[in-house]
Amino acid sequence: MDSNEIRAKSIQDLNEELRSLEKERFTHRMQQSIGQLAQTHLLKQVAKDIARVKTVLNEKSRESGFEET
Repeated sequence: MDSNEIRAKSIQDLNEELRSLEKERFTHRMQQSIGQLAQTHLLKQVAKDIARVKTVLNEKSRESGFEET
């Protein structure tokens, strides 16, 4: 997922995306624990996507906080 795509989304869309990515990470972790995950790189990729979404959410919340004061 590209950071420009993430920045273009609204806060509500980002929260939905974050929820979806966390479910995906959980699924991959469970598959890895029972030995069914063949593509182990997906764990790292999803973790990085989660970090990107959280970063943009934090930036947007700070922007909206500074505008109000």
